[in-house]
Amino acid sequence: MTKPLSTRDWLLSDLPTSRRQAKAGHFYRIWLAFKANKLAMVGLGIVALLLAAAILAPLIAPYNPLIGGDLRTERLLPPSLTHLMGTDEQARDILSRVLHGSRLTLLVVALVAVIATPVGLLVGTTAGYFGGWVDSALMRVTDVFLAFPRLVLALAFVAALGPGIENAIIAIAITSWPPYARLARAETLTIRDADFIAAIRLQGATSPRIIWGHVVPLCLSSVIVRVTLDMAGIILTAAGLGFLGLGAQPPQPEWGAMIASGRRFLIDFWWVATMPGIAIFIVSLGFNLLGDGLRDVLDPKSIK
Repeated sequence: MTKPLSTRDWLLSDLPTSRRQAKAGHFYRIWLAFKANKLAMVGLGIVALLLAAAILAPLIAPYNPLIGGDLRTERLLPPSLTHLMGTDEQARDILSRVLHGSRLTLLVVALVAVIATPVGLLVGTTAGYFGGWVDSALMRVTDVFLAFPRLVLALAFVAALGPGIENAIIAIAITSWPPYARLARAETLTIRDADFIAAIRLQGATSPRIIWGHVVPLCLSSVIVRVTLDMAGIILTAAGLGFLGLGAQPPQPEWGAMIASGRRFLIDFWWVATMPGIAIFIVSLGFNLLGDGLRDVLDPKSIK
């Protein structure tokens, strides 16, 4: 009597009996390779904590992040059991503001990724697939955006659109897509003359169908890795805009704005600016570690 396969053996089988088993086994091998990277797991844990903090902030924050206490007795208190990260100049609990600020940070990261990634994929794959004057025109536009530092270009767009978290997200997204376009174009150039693309073309498939149905999925893993690695830069850009007063507006608990308001007290009341700075550092580190881990497992050159 044949012994039934365990779930692990079924996933790791060298002879899958269905497409579903083959796909599940592929993703399981990727997960095993990712799990073996300890630093990548640390990054995943930090990002998971950010997600949990953003979702549960209203439940776990001990105080209202927008309303302070008694200015005579609770202003600029040092970290203690009552206020784990201290209070700011408005007697507001810094821990509560940091927790609620994670929601703004996650909102910026998610919306920028959702806006910039499809634009970069569309521009890059279109340029790489068609070549010729289409490639030249799209890449020259991309080069114009790449010629300016991201923060400077974002500052220019926010100055034109006006301060606010929505305009900051739009400005960061506008400045984030060019690297994805360059990467997608490079990937497309390596596969556009492949035999399977020629076979699909002979079957009568249109160019948009070939691009979105066959080229984009092959470029997606590299772009996802690049987006993950760019998350730290997006967070720092958003914090920089908030620090300059062009991002989220008071009294919203945005980390960059919190640092800006606390810089006046940096010598005597260091915790006011230091605590949100530590939050930015930890989250940026987490996304970098996660991106490095994803690059190691999703890079086709690293698969043995």
